[in-house]
Amino acid sequence: MTTEKKIISNSETYKIYSEFAINKKIILHHGDSLKFLKTVPNNSINLIVTSPPYNIGKKYEEKEPLEVYLKKQEIIIKELYSKLKSEGSVCWEVGNYVNKGEIYPLDIYFYEIFKNLG
Repeated sequence: MTTEKKIISNSETYKIYSEFAINKKIILHHGDSLKFLKTVPNNSINLIVTSPPYNIGKKYEEKEPLEVYLKKQEIIIKELYSKLKSEGSVCWEVGNYVNKGEIYPLDIYFYEIFKNLG
């Protein structure tokens, strides 16, 4: 599926696709990340940019204990890591988890997960 939106950069025009294909320059996916990642070949992506749920109980998510949330995110991160080329990068944008008035900076927890993957 192709959207009508295009990105113009350095006098080149790129189409945005929602399904993975190795020859597509830009792919945006909205939906079940783990299911989508199963369709992507290993070592095929240069850059992954994402802002996963923060587990703060918004309407579109169910708040879980921090340990459960982090374990689920670790599964996704490991799958993402396998899809990156050796010179690839991940931009993982997160905020804070709040429980009973206590603030937990999620980047601290995610740092350990990413560090352990190399």
